[in-house]
Amino acid sequence: MVGNKVDFNSMTVDELWSLHEEVSAILSARILEEKRELEKRLAILSRGADMVVNGTPPRFAPEAKPRRKYPKVVPQYRNPETFETWSGRGKRPRWVVLAMASGHDIEDFRIKDPGDLKFNPASPAPPDGSIERSA
Repeated sequence: MVGNKVDFNSMTVDELWSLHEEVSAILSARILEEKRELEKRLAILSRGADMVVNGTPPRFAPEAKPRRKYPKVVPQYRNPETFETWSGRGKRPRWVVLAMASGHDIEDFRIKDPGDLKFNPASPAPPDGSIERSA
């Protein structure tokens, strides 16, 4: 450390600016040096010193496995007013919660024959309100 005290108030703007540039350059060099040292330590800790290539940090993302295909889930319950459907999995939809709170049983909404509907059960009711049923 420098034992001399520097009076910044007595320095000109040009002197202060050159001092600022000098300090910034020294700080940048030291930060870069410390960063390299930390990357080396990280590579040693992760037991892959070869992971640090050309000064770039290692990538930690593991190779992604492809997701397995899940079977299509058939709706088990239907709202008779809006024809919304629910498979019975996951969180109960709002219409089921409200209906059960008003005294209905969950079995009141069970779809008896899923093949009975000709329109897509996942979509809302047709705009004209009609439902096509197979004979």
